[in-house]
Amino acid sequence: MYSILKKETLNTSVIRMVIAAPLVAAKARPGQFVILRVDAAGERIPLTVADYDREKGTVTVIFQTVGATTLALSRLEVGDSLADFVGPLGRATRTEGLRKVAVVGGGVGCAIAYPVAKKLYEQGAEVCCITGFRNRDMVILQQEFAAVSHRLVTLTDDGSFGEKGLVTDALRRLIDSGERYDEVIAIGPLPMMKYVCKLTEEYGIRTVVSMNPVMIDGTGMCGGCRLTVGGEMKFACVDGPEFDGHQVDFDEAMQRSGMYRDEERHAYEAACNLFKKEVQ
Repeated sequence: MYSILKKETLNTSVIRMVIAAPLVAAKARPGQFVILRVDAAGERIPLTVADYDREKGTVTVIFQTVGATTLALSRLEVGDSLADFVGPLGRATRTEGLRKVAVVGGGVGCAIAYPVAKKLYEQGAEVCCITGFRNRDMVILQQEFAAVSHRLVTLTDDGSFGEKGLVTDALRRLIDSGERYDEVIAIGPLPMMKYVCKLTEEYGIRTVVSMNPVMIDGTGMCGGCRLTVGGEMKFACVDGPEFDGHQVDFDEAMQRSGMYRDEERHAYEAACNLFKKEVQ
């Protein structure tokens, strides 16, 4: 069993947990993910490795409470255990040889962007981090990003924290001011990544995105996480989760991501009602 060693609420819907998983921690690298089950009857969900400590044998995950399983996970406390915690899965982020990188994170996607920025910073690259959120209440990981950034720009849609605007506004301004990046790494909602890629394509800057489609087994067997990249079918779990953003068919990915929205909402509502009855 995989014990929860630490639990921290980052905002009203985002939680950070530190899990005892020494075998996973021994091999984990930025960009990879795990698949977990809350209990033996639960569904399998993928969560990106937000951090790890090889000496302590721990893996950190950060998740947003948006569905039935993340709701069940959010109700666990320190000392509770997960039924399954499988990984690391997927390909790690390529960081070698990069000297100057812009890491762009949107919303809870910042939890995935942070370990990538940290690895680049530790390797001696010049790291510019651009993080975007809807409002002040949704901001996460500011201290963590500040510690691994040579420049940190934070934006909110309504201007309640940092600058007012979108991550693409800040990225364009930096490029137009003369900043030259070997690569841009964008991680966040599909529309955000799409428009970051449209922007960088104008300037001919290689851009990598992290894709998180529906995923079941994490080994390429189910085909649920398929994407079209460069006109070819790819599986996010084994070919990714990171891809050349200029080659990803974002419109198709967005269409597929909404296929089970009604079912997900019904499952979440049912879980909420069940938990309410338990409390009563």
